Amino acid sequence: MKSCSVTCLGVGDGWPCADRNHASTLYRFGKTSLLIDCGEPVDRSIKASGISYDSINAILLSHLHADHFGGLFMLMQGFWLEQRQGDLPIFMPSHGIHPLQQMFEAGLLFDELLPFKRKFFGLQPAKPFSVSDVTVTPFPTTHLNGLKTRFQTKHPHVFSAFSFLLERKRMRVGHSADLGTPEDLDPLFEKPLDLLVCEMSHFAPEQMFEYLRTRPVKQVIFVHLGSENWDDVPKLKRLGKKLLPGVRHTFARDGGTFAIE
Repeated sequence: MKSCSVTCLGVGDGWPCADRNHASTLYRFGKTSLLIDCGEPVDRSIKASGISYDSINAILLSHLHADHFGGLFMLMQGFWLEQRQGDLPIFMPSHGIHPLQQMFEAGLLFDELLPFKRKFFGLQPAKPFSVSDVTVTPFPTTHLNGLKTRFQTKHPHVFSAFSFLLERKRMRVGHSADLGTPEDLDPLFEKPLDLLVCEMSHFAPEQMFEYLRTRPVKQVIFVHLGSENWDDVPKLKRLGKKLLPGVRHTFARDGGTFAIE
């Protein structure tokens, strides 16, 4: 295993999937590991992979659609039963912190039961924070703007969604999470990226390929493919080869691990 890598624990698109787990990605930067999103069955995926429960330094939740955080409760039970010891920071949209704490209480995952401390932090747009030797900067996306337009009067303050820039020394990695438009990625490209892990569910592949072909990125890993593209990945590969020349790219499957170079 290279010292810096990404493991795609779940690459599903949010629809019920018979052959894909839901969104969850583990980044390893030397001794620092970050878990972005907790789509189910993330606990099973971590256990099956042999990853130590104590090795995960922090959890980042991009937004609160169920396919991105619905596995968190079983993962927390896994941390408890496996007797994780280290404190666990959870970075997430601020509006969800109190309801999530109430759900842990309702689900009998009391603070007093756990052999570690959960620490919750609200994500603030474009404000970086550190997890060990990795700097994380969250950038807002427009993924939830459609729902916001329809429901914000009745449900204010619940429409935050973020992408992430992960930096360690001179390495720069972008994680799209869910987007409203490819241009949501613009802040990640203020400087060249070594890697972009990018969703491809909410717009046509041609749109994302055209956007990325002029962006400074060494490698792209596509996840979260819509079912129509997932069912014909060879066709998508041919299209990517044509529209994204000169950029290494791949379409990840559950459990795929890739070196970050």
